[in-house]
Amino acid sequence: MTNDADTSTSSGPARLEPSRVERERRSYRRRQTVRSLLISVASTIVFAVVVWFVLVNSPGWDDVRRSFFDVETAIASFPSILVGLWLNIQVLFFAAILVGIFGSLLAIARTLRGAVFAPIRLGAAIYTDFFRGIPLLLVLYLVGFGIPALGFTDRLPMQVWGTVALTLTYSSYVAEVLRAGIEAVHPSQRMAARSLGLGYSKTLRLVVLPQAVRKVTPALMNDFVSMQKDVGLISVLGAVDAIRAAQIEVASIYNFTPYVVAGILFVLLSWPMIRLTDWYTARAQRREQMGGQV
Repeated sequence: MTNDADTSTSSGPARLEPSRVERERRSYRRRQTVRSLLISVASTIVFAVVVWFVLVNSPGWDDVRRSFFDVETAIASFPSILVGLWLNIQVLFFAAILVGIFGSLLAIARTLRGAVFAPIRLGAAIYTDFFRGIPLLLVLYLVGFGIPALGFTDRLPMQVWGTVALTLTYSSYVAEVLRAGIEAVHPSQRMAARSLGLGYSKTLRLVVLPQAVRKVTPALMNDFVSMQKDVGLISVLGAVDAIRAAQIEVASIYNFTPYVVAGILFVLLSWPMIRLTDWYTARAQRREQMGGQV
């Protein structure tokens, strides 16, 4: 003869079913979600149709279509612009690595404590203030044309100087974002690490920096998206990137469609990171609303 306890043990734990009120709430939320989705899709379609109708019925639409949206010109210019985009990707790859390293060092320098480190903190502050205030275009001109004129180095490709200019500018932005993350870590975290016998460097590397990076990851990702766009400015130095290749095509055929092609390629290059940034930001907000629970 088996009792109830034996029966529950053999069949596994009892499964809790939601109440009738909870089921009604879930059903209502699902209906509201579907309704909101349908309204969003319908309103987007209506807006797109209205914009399209206004454009195609404007007096100068035919001229604009021939000058900016010519399909044959887009197909003919696409290969050369795509080759130029590969140069942008290369510059972006190396600049992102250098910005991550140099920006981290600047952030750490600005958070050093003690009177002996005052010159380092002051130098890092002056650097970040200067390069956050000067436009990237001017930095490109100063680095790309000024440093080679000094004659300290052999002639280097202009994409190298473009990478240097991007690194100098965006390191200041990344450093300030990381510094804000480091200062946002509660002092008790440092005290707990030091009480366990960790030195300053290990405390910073194992305790503070991981938490700081996690707090400011959305802001860092937004900086990376901005750098993906600004990498096209290296064309002002003469590097044949996507923008420069489009400019050459425009000058040869007197049609602005290659600029549109280059713009679409840059959007496609940035779109995955933009979507990833939005997803991560929404995920971080949900975690905060849940009290930090995963």
